[in-house]
Amino acid sequence: MERGRSVALQISISMIHIEDQQLEKLLTFDTLVPTLQQAFCDDITTPLRHHHNFDNPEEGMQSTLLLMPAWKAGDFLGIKIVLVSPNNYKYHLPTIQGQYLLFDAHKGRQLAMMDAKILTNRRTAAASALASSFLSRPDSNSLLMIGTGSLAPYLIEAHASVRPIQQVWIWGRDIAKAKKIAEQMAPLNIRIEAISDQRSILAEADIVSCATMSPQPLVFGEHLREGQHIDLVGSYLPTTREADDETISKSVVYVDNLEGAPKESGDLAIPIKNGLLKLTDIRGDLFGLCQKKISGRQNVHDITLFKSVGHALEDLAAAVMAYNKTG
Repeated sequence: MERGRSVALQISISMIHIEDQQLEKLLTFDTLVPTLQQAFCDDITTPLRHHHNFDNPEEGMQSTLLLMPAWKAGDFLGIKIVLVSPNNYKYHLPTIQGQYLLFDAHKGRQLAMMDAKILTNRRTAAASALASSFLSRPDSNSLLMIGTGSLAPYLIEAHASVRPIQQVWIWGRDIAKAKKIAEQMAPLNIRIEAISDQRSILAEADIVSCATMSPQPLVFGEHLREGQHIDLVGSYLPTTREADDETISKSVVYVDNLEGAPKESGDLAIPIKNGLLKLTDIRGDLFGLCQKKISGRQNVHDITLFKSVGHALEDLAAAVMAYNKTG
């Protein structure tokens, strides 16, 4: 009995729970963006994530279970367990909830547990910033943020960490939320303005970042101009999209990963199904960009588009970074 207590004590000491506020401080974008860049060059195994939609009768729609494992042989292994509940805004609850579990890939010990929502928000925003570092114009100084969910502040901060952003516009279906985010981001010392119509600003912004649960397009190609960069983050189902056909046809398209993005998001799956876009039209992904197998922006005239659906490699890299920083 005494021995059993001793073993239990050793296990509890070896596994840490990284608290939410600590995780926010550990995953700073100045370090996380280059960490992801290195991870896309490393030998990390990432099976295609488990994506299970299930009925949510109370809401009259489906929720989603995501299981995202990844490992580096002999080093670390992690898995993210997430539930996506699109209508949670009605209950003032996060859309994304779950946990990330980090293990020692050698001996199988659980090393750490941390909040999946914070980890996801930070690594997703960092991936968008990483893509922007290859695809947006280096002098891009304005950003339109479409969406007022939990990811919006992270995307604003992340994009500002890689480009000299001086002006930000925020649009959402509830302008009060947009104003609240503008106030929240005041420490960045950037001009931030809540707006009531995103279409009026689409042509002005050097970078357009969209992170919503909208099933219908919010980015319209007719309003876009040469040299812009479009960052699409929100659509995670093959039946929903944030950008219309004209946006896709006008853009040079990149993705975070070629294996999953064309199938999982309607931003690409719908145009591919309709014959507007071919798989061969997609210029490449973050693996190719980070490993310098493909080039990013070619000139100041192209409209570049990055579609992110998330990748387990990003979660593992962020979780390991946080764990190592705990000392």
